[in-house]
Amino acid sequence: MRSFAKLFTVAAAAGCVGLLTAAAPAPVAPVALDHHEEGASKNIVETAQAAGSFKTLLTAAKEAGLAEALSAKDANLTVFAPTDEAFAKLPEGALEGLLKDKEALKSVLLYHVVKGKVKAEDVVGLDGQKVETLSGKKVNVKVKDGVVMLNKSKVVKADVMASNGVIHVIDTVLMPPKGKAKDAK
Repeated sequence: MRSFAKLFTVAAAAGCVGLLTAAAPAPVAPVALDHHEEGASKNIVETAQAAGSFKTLLTAAKEAGLAEALSAKDANLTVFAPTDEAFAKLPEGALEGLLKDKEALKSVLLYHVVKGKVKAEDVVGLDGQKVETLSGKKVNVKVKDGVVMLNKSKVVKADVMASNGVIHVIDTVLMPPKGKAKDAK
């Protein structure tokens, strides 16, 4: 779990800030970069690299030494991955601040990961529930008109399969709630 935490620290550094913003509902389209779900040959990092829209996240992961954890054969993780555009939405200086505060960065990145391979069909069944992330804090799951929201972040692509987990692409960096509360607001 420590390696996984390190990996998500990188994601936070890439701009994981801000709760989701509601947008016009759009269907969540499952995307598989490797055509055979169970036979996906690329790990989470390789899959994100192939997608080309997670450069900020991957760069942060490498700098934090977390890429190895996301590449682990036995990782079995679900990553709610903010795109480069999601990181660009962060307030000026936010990413730099996270990179300087490794504990805050770690907390933000772990808030984007859950243990196990949770596919879109499973996430839809969690409507109205709070799901615990690797940070120990919970994220709210809401489904409306086929659109999955995590707090206020929209899942824009679901079920991007990797050999060691699954990626759900989100449009906004998730920020964990402050304090000891485990539930997102």
